[in-house]
Amino acid sequence: MSRPRRERLRVTGVEDVGPYALVRVDRGGLEPGVPGQFFMLEAPGRVLPRPMSLCLAPRGELGFLLDPIGPGTVALATLEVGDRINVFGPLGNGFRLDVARPLLVGGGIGIAPLPYLSEALERPPAVLGFRSEHHAEAAALLPNAEVVIDPTLITEVMPLDRDVLACGPEPMLEAVRALVPDAQLAWEAPMACGYGACYGCVVEVDGELKRLCVEGPVLCFS
Repeated sequence: MSRPRRERLRVTGVEDVGPYALVRVDRGGLEPGVPGQFFMLEAPGRVLPRPMSLCLAPRGELGFLLDPIGPGTVALATLEVGDRINVFGPLGNGFRLDVARPLLVGGGIGIAPLPYLSEALERPPAVLGFRSEHHAEAAALLPNAEVVIDPTLITEVMPLDRDVLACGPEPMLEAVRALVPDAQLAWEAPMACGYGACYGCVVEVDGELKRLCVEGPVLCFS
């Protein structure tokens, strides 16, 4: 597994993807790591960095899909080409890729790690759920995916005979796990440090407390 490093990287592009923003930076000396791992991005003028799953890893670049809903993510989404930000990673545990019949499942901004994962698994089928048509524009990042819009749920169309790798809001993950108990699930939580020191990303799963930055963000319960 790649050792995490911190570098100050140049922004190479910021693109609108529906309501989301795809921020690209020079890769520098950082490795992209395993799909599902994350990086800490320091937003300009903000005290705490923000954890972001790697979305794309084209040659020489790292791409992060984010939802600009708070001061930190808005600051990242309004970066300009040539700006520089501190990036630390890769961190955490990613998806296991030794699966026979993968199915990618994503909900909302939870699709963020799936394009990179899809490339690593040679573009398996995917099912994506969104709250609106505008949000569903992000499905262009996984052009072979089946897309459903609220009120249709992912679990209503998801095949159950495949190895599920999922990322999305907690209710979606719990619903997926109820149908596929051995699914690999990438959980979401706020983080302050990214390496287990602050305990800010602790979540309770089946009565156990887990630090997502070191035990996750990808968890499997089989």
